[in-house]
Amino acid sequence: MGGAHLQYLPGYLDEIAQKALLEEIRCLVDRAPLFTPTMPRWGRPFSVRMSNCGPLGWVSDKSGYRYQPTHPVTGEPWPAMPQSLLDLWDATTGYKYPPQACLINYYSPDAKMGLHVDRDEEDFDAPILSLSLGDDARFRLGGRERSDPTQSFILRSGDIFILDGEDRLAYHGIDRIYPGTSLLLEEPGRINLTMRRVSKG
Repeated sequence: MGGAHLQYLPGYLDEIAQKALLEEIRCLVDRAPLFTPTMPRWGRPFSVRMSNCGPLGWVSDKSGYRYQPTHPVTGEPWPAMPQSLLDLWDATTGYKYPPQACLINYYSPDAKMGLHVDRDEEDFDAPILSLSLGDDARFRLGGRERSDPTQSFILRSGDIFILDGEDRLAYHGIDRIYPGTSLLLEEPGRINLTMRRVSKG
């Protein structure tokens, strides 16, 4: 699975940093409320609710998967990405260009995310940085083919996981949430922040 091409950084953010970041995320979601994406064509709702920050945001509806500069419900531009997240990207990825989108995914205790590949971007050289806040989650990572073997990781609040190189286009997903394993959020659940570079250069 090309272990040299992914980074698993458990406990990267301590409790104080997690709480500070959570307050920033709450402010962002006040301006860009969580919405429920739907599957292309069929319109089946995701179990995850989401928002975005940065110049672009990822959305999914009957028209397909895409990045766009505005919130699909309010029509307003996405709020700017906090400097703390830009600094985190620089410190952990070393990539020459900044991220353009940060997905804010909220997982309720019964939410999941099936195995998928992030391929809606133009720049596959750029890494994908994932940061966990709140309850533990079982993250499953496979290979370039859906049928490849997978391995599981328990992601905890403050953990960072970076897909890069050969693993940038690996299948991955969230199998389950473990409610009550963190006291960071006011209610059981998990917030996942996923930072991405969309365009080349």
